[in-house]
Amino acid sequence: MTTVTLQRATAARVFMDTLVAFEVLHEDADTESADRAINEAFGWFAEVERTCSRFDPASELRRLCERTDQPVRPSALLFAAIAFAVELAERTNGAFDPAVGARMEAAGFDTNYRTGERQPQRTPGGAMWRDIEVDREGGTVRLRRPLTIDLGAVAKGMAVDLAARAFAGFPGFVIDAGGDIFAGGTNADGGPWVIGLRDPSGEGTLAGRVAISDAAICTSGDYERRAADGHHILDPRGSGSATECIGVTVIAESAMAADALATAAFVLGPEDGIALLEEEGADGCLATSDGRTVTTRGFEAYLR
Repeated sequence: MTTVTLQRATAARVFMDTLVAFEVLHEDADTESADRAINEAFGWFAEVERTCSRFDPASELRRLCERTDQPVRPSALLFAAIAFAVELAERTNGAFDPAVGARMEAAGFDTNYRTGERQPQRTPGGAMWRDIEVDREGGTVRLRRPLTIDLGAVAKGMAVDLAARAFAGFPGFVIDAGGDIFAGGTNADGGPWVIGLRDPSGEGTLAGRVAISDAAICTSGDYERRAADGHHILDPRGSGSATECIGVTVIAESAMAADALATAAFVLGPEDGIALLEEEGADGCLATSDGRTVTTRGFEAYLR
């Protein structure tokens, strides 16, 4: 029996204001294929950022937000991101809301990380997800009033999922986009990938480890991005940042789902957040601001 020794190809670049890193396992003869796949995967991150950025005046999302009360037929990529976000907003009764962009800007999250320039759209507040009309049959989006769409909890996960397609033919790979992770296949030892869970209450420490394969794991925490009056996970139903949780980790089939569900569960709080994850067929762990840890029924099976 011939034993195949796998090689490891790695690469990292910055997209969406975060470090995006790939690790791809391949056979000796597949070095060029791995390099091509890495370039293709980075291309998806570039495409999603060009399309979905709230901070780039030239992005397709920004151009869409400039057109009010008229049906717009966006690209398939942007339409899929907006439709997913609006559907989750409906299922969570607005705890997740892609129309929160104006409030994000008002809280200080309005700076293009590439240029350092502030890029507010200056739309009035008060908008909500119900003001975004999605026509799935026609493939159009209509904004019923001036608003700023924020896809920060959707776009990065979408980019991870698209990049994962480029690595589908390899024995194993990991995509890590600032804590939004997809682990495909197996590690070099033939087992599942073991991922460390950051302790949201301690700098640089781990709260545990989980083992996953062909699945995504994403974390939302109040330590990630902060402004003077709080952190970046706003409660769309209130006037400030969500406060019941300090960190939420979600395991799901796709990174887009895991990323968005982590944000939604963070806003909903421990009880309703866990109920949402179980309704959506995901697993997760919520660390609360009063020191508790709450998990879905299936989360323990991933622990190592």
